[in-house]
Amino acid sequence: MKYRIPAANEPVLAGYLHALDHTDRLARSLDSRFRLPLTKLRFGWDPIIGLVPIAGDLAGLALSFGIIASARKLGASPALLRRMALNAGIDALVGAIPVAGPVFDFFFKANLRNVHLLMDEIRRKRAPTRGMIDS
Repeated sequence: MKYRIPAANEPVLAGYLHALDHTDRLARSLDSRFRLPLTKLRFGWDPIIGLVPIAGDLAGLALSFGIIASARKLGASPALLRRMALNAGIDALVGAIPVAGPVFDFFFKANLRNVHLLMDEIRRKRAPTRGMIDS
């Protein structure tokens, strides 16, 4: 089901919230699911599956594009979708470099970046219109 970002005065459908939550959980699983003991450093499945040459990078890219597809269904603007695709592409290209790629994945966290961009756009579009007079 395709949604649009509801305006500030519109109710948010349960299906919309479920899809947004699913997108957020996938991004967290890919980028920050685990924590290195005795540190604040977090990582997810993306750098782990990226250790498998070619197939791991393609799988990570496919999962990243799943997040982008979900953002599209949630009503993200074309400009935001392009920015998200750029983040995913950078992650996949640099992530494909042996040894350095998984280290880059560990720090870049393209999926969390993309979900934060989506949440920012939702907040902006749901913000009350300037100039409204409360009675």
